[in-house]
Amino acid sequence: MVRVRVPAKVNLHLAVGQRRPDGYHDLVTVFHAVDLVDEVVVTTADRLALTVTGEGAADLAVDESNLAWQAAVVLAEAAGIDPAVRIELHKAIPVAGGMAGGSADAAGALLACATLWGLADVDLPVLAARLGSDTVFPLLGATALGRARGEVLAAIPPHDPLHWVLAFADAGISAGDAYRELDRQREAGTAAAPLGPPDALLAALAEGNPAAVAAALGNDLQPAALALRPSLRATLDAGTRHGALAGLVSGSGPTCAFLCPDDGAAHVLSAALEADRVCRSARVASGPAPGAQVIS
Repeated sequence: MVRVRVPAKVNLHLAVGQRRPDGYHDLVTVFHAVDLVDEVVVTTADRLALTVTGEGAADLAVDESNLAWQAAVVLAEAAGIDPAVRIELHKAIPVAGGMAGGSADAAGALLACATLWGLADVDLPVLAARLGSDTVFPLLGATALGRARGEVLAAIPPHDPLHWVLAFADAGISAGDAYRELDRQREAGTAAAPLGPPDALLAALAEGNPAAVAAALGNDLQPAALALRPSLRATLDAGTRHGALAGLVSGSGPTCAFLCPDDGAAHVLSAALEADRVCRSARVASGPAPGAQVIS
């Protein structure tokens, strides 16, 4: 048996380019791993099988459409072996929440299966990029600059911890729906001006100034997420009203991430958001967190 812990992500900066001929968008993003984690457990079995427990388990398929299943198949094909393994996903990352939970599970399955099968020489990031745009980052963790579809990564130097409250919504948003809504807004001329490069954010991280980090956060997909889930406006308003330095929609949403001055302020805000009933639940988290790790 191999057990792997793999983190969720928040996009501190997500600049979305125009839609490409292949349907994807060129991105410039700053990924930030937080210590909200899924655990992926793999054991040798007669055939490939998958089970899911925890956050959003009822909403996840347990067949070949699941990214963790696909990860085991892709790795086994690369190694020329049979993917005879049982995968257990123990989830804390919300499903379709804009925090790359499915990608994290795929990254965790890659590392867990590679460890179980003794595949030390396999290039896991290359395989991860085949599975999805966000699947490489959970292997790396910490904070990183992503380009292309998000799979081309450059590590950002270590920086001071950031303290977050993550507000989970009642229902998810498909990433595809969010990108299509952004395209629609741009074609209609109603979209906000696109973000520029993340220079101010990178400088603020290097300086270790949470207030400057807060001022530099941005997400081109946020207006699309708000159009698809107008109730998120109340969540964002409540977060700033209760003392967050800043709040933004994480990735394609609908999870809202609030940057707080410190851990104590984060716990106060989490309780206030739940008391206001502007989210399904709220979780305190911090980052940067490590990437996928074998823990047993």
